[in-house]
Amino acid sequence: MWKEILYVGAGSFVGGVLRYVIALMMRCNGGFPWATFMVNLFGCFIIGLLWGLFSRMPNVSQNLVLFLSVGLCGGFTTFSSFSKESLMLMQSGNYLIFSLYVLGSVLFGFGMVAAGYYLTK
Repeated sequence: MWKEILYVGAGSFVGGVLRYVIALMMRCNGGFPWATFMVNLFGCFIIGLLWGLFSRMPNVSQNLVLFLSVGLCGGFTTFSSFSKESLMLMQSGNYLIFSLYVLGSVLFGFGMVAAGYYLTK
């Protein structure tokens, strides 16, 4: 188990650094948060690409899957994991759970950020 955790941690480190570098390169003063928007979209594309590739490669190393999918993409943007899980729920026909997950994540996520922020004011 510790080996897998290290693979995820190493991937998360790389993903987090990449996200930070992209944010530095795309720094905008005010307006639309382009860096976060682009990182989220790119991360979603990458996790979908990996998911598709790995589903066609049954003998791929589980450590590689953990490093790239959970670690790198998760460290780059957890939005990619959220989007993949949402698609999986939709594909399985769990439309109610899909809807609750998506709406709940967005609405409660926003609410929790606001709550945490205003608790410090």
